[in-house]
This record gives sequence, structure tokens and C-alpha cells, in this order.
Amino acid sequence: MKRILVAYFSAGGVTAKVAGDMAKAVGADLFEISPERPYTAADLDWTDKKSRSTLEMSDPNCRPEMAVKADVSGYDVILVGFPVWWYREPSIIDAFMESADFSGKTVVPFCTSGRSGLGDSAKNIRALAPGANVCEGRRFSSSVSAQELKKWAEQF
Repeated sequence: MKRILVAYFSAGGVTAKVAGDMAKAVGADLFEISPERPYTAADLDWTDKKSRSTLEMSDPNCRPEMAVKADVSGYDVILVGFPVWWYREPSIIDAFMESADFSGKTVVPFCTSGRSGLGDSAKNIRALAPGANVCEGRRFSSSVSAQELKKWAEQF
């Protein structure tokens, strides 16, 4: 039996709900990827060219400090969830991917978004997780059913 971890970053609660529902549906452990310094509403204002999120996403080398690092050593499959920012994963996800050894593990990104897909997220995550089997992943809306999450996650 595969051990599954659902690791997620959520800025507004949508990804947290989807990740929690997914973990419950497949009997996985749940880990919140959170920055050492929490984001404020002003930090998340994508229309402000000087907001923290805009500055982070403008710098491909930015790696926000994580509050806690995950131990992924006991897992076979890691489902990595996040909201889409600028058509890709937020920089905190890059920090998460660089914080552990994913060699020999299956890593599957998933995102929450009203319309935008994963963009280059799988390609980016693949580059940050050498030796891992990084799958293409999927976008979910906030209204996704637990049954749909279970069916999707069980294929890995």
C-alpha cells in the first residue's frame, strides 16, 4: 500500500479545503506549506507591482522561508497543491520542493483556480525534484467533489 502525503499552500482557503478533502478521501497525511512570515492581504495584492507576492513571482530565484520543513522520507506519493500565481506555482512551492529529497517518489502537482491551469508548474517542479517521477497534475475548482478527488488521486 502506498503512503500518500498531500502537501499544500493556500493563500485564501480554497486550496486548503481541496487538499483536506483530498487527504480525507484517500487516507493521506496532510501537510500545510506555510511561509515563516505569513502573507497579509496587501502582500497578496497582485495589482500592486510592489506587493510581496508580485516581487516574489518576478524573481525566479526567490525562495520564501518556510515555517516548518516537511519530512517526505516515509511517503511514496506526494500530491502538491497550490493556487495558481502568474500562471505557475507560487515561490513557496519552489522552496518546498528544494527543502527535501524527492528521489524515487511520485510527485503530482494540483492547483486551484477558477480558470487558469497549471501552466509550467509540472516542468518547474520536475526541475526542482531530480530523481522524482513528476506527473503533469490537474486543476480543480473550489466545488470539486470528494469522489472526483478520490478517483483522481488513487491513480498515482
